[in-house]
Amino acid sequence: MSAPKLVLLHGVGLDRTMWGPVAALLAGTFEVRALDLPGHGANAAARDGITLAEMADDVAAAIAPGSHLVGFSLGALVAQHLARHRPELVASLVSVSSVCQRTEAERTAVLGRLAAAEADFPASVAASLQRWFPADPLTGVPAVDPALVAATGATLLANDVGSYLACYRVFATADAQIEPELGAVTVPSLAITGELDPGSTPEMTHRLARALPRCTAVVVPGARHMLPVERPREFAAALATFIDKEFNGE
Repeated sequence: MSAPKLVLLHGVGLDRTMWGPVAALLAGTFEVRALDLPGHGANAAARDGITLAEMADDVAAAIAPGSHLVGFSLGALVAQHLARHRPELVASLVSVSSVCQRTEAERTAVLGRLAAAEADFPASVAASLQRWFPADPLTGVPAVDPALVAATGATLLANDVGSYLACYRVFATADAQIEPELGAVTVPSLAITGELDPGSTPEMTHRLARALPRCTAVVVPGARHMLPVERPREFAAALATFIDKEFNGE
């Protein structure tokens, strides 16, 4: 019997390499594929005005039916779109650090981050790293391996700026497009985030769990936005437990 197919989708400005530790932990249980979203990694730059539907269509062409689809941040919105509009491809949906039903204040905040990236891209990258990997107040260094922080920063800075901004606009706005569709998603779903994520908050994860008909919410204590990088073992365990329970009754 072949292993279940697991497809991993990264967040805006990142690439498939963010999943390295998680993929290694799950490789013995799943057939794991981490993909680059349009405009990211090895793919061509995204056009100005790219849409969530276009990003999802690109991913759909690369995955097999019956895949367990895991999306992080922007990747979560892409995964939700596929679960709604291409359900034959999706066995289960896992939304990691996902936004949902942004309030006016939350929308203003993300649009402010987009404006900051438009004005000074390198400074916005530095701000993202500080937000995702804050320094320990006692030691002055991030709790995450500094090499991983540096690698994340290098990936962000390697982006074509116009492409990054086009994709960030999708992240900043497309949750409003997919939100009315979430009630029609029929596959088993998991919404998971870190307790200390200031952007994709625990409240958003609970909103998503209420919006999706068959969704469980999990909040990882002490973790921040980059949950799969910061806590790969805890994340991989939660993912495997969810799929085992839904598909094997364990």
